[in-house]
Amino acid sequence: MVGVVPRPLGELEDAVMTRVWKWNRPVTVREVLEDLQKERSIAYTTVMTVLDNLHQKGWVRREAEGRAYRYEAVSTRAAYAAALMNDAWSQSDNPAAALVAFFGMMSDEQRRSLRDALRVVEGGTEGTAEEPRAGSSAEPGEETGEEASAREPEVVGEVPDTAEAAAFPETSPPAESADAPETGDQNPGSAQGGRGR
Repeated sequence: MVGVVPRPLGELEDAVMTRVWKWNRPVTVREVLEDLQKERSIAYTTVMTVLDNLHQKGWVRREAEGRAYRYEAVSTRAAYAAALMNDAWSQSDNPAAALVAFFGMMSDEQRRSLRDALRVVEGGTEGTAEEPRAGSSAEPGEETGEEASAREPEVVGEVPDTAEAAAFPETSPPAESADAPETGDQNPGSAQGGRGR
């Protein structure tokens, strides 16, 4: 079973999650607010609503601390980016052509990172190239035609259930427990401006 890929984060959700991911620790609404206010004018209730929405979507978990909450990322930015890339690629009617076009857009540094990542996935060591065999014309880290044809073909495009489950939270809202605090960052409707969902 392939898990549900979350929809892309909105601009403000991404700005909030960027801070949560970067700080890599439980954060308060106030901390996120103060950092966001360096770039834009934004209200406390707006940040509170965004973090509450991210919690409902499963992107962050929260723990009560007094009358407020501390929020912590459930997944990493790398897992989020990988999910978006996999989702976009899997929607192509010609996945091979989509990959060729994507690789063509990459900088040299990005291609080096891709080669390093492939070595890690294929079981090599990170950042080091293998020496070619005697009589081989392949560059370090490259396969000869014989080596490539002897290798079994890879299935590309599916993420194993266990890796995907670890990479992202579920997109359905988590059930609130009966003993969850009703204080702190709870302010129904104030930041919604009377709009329905």
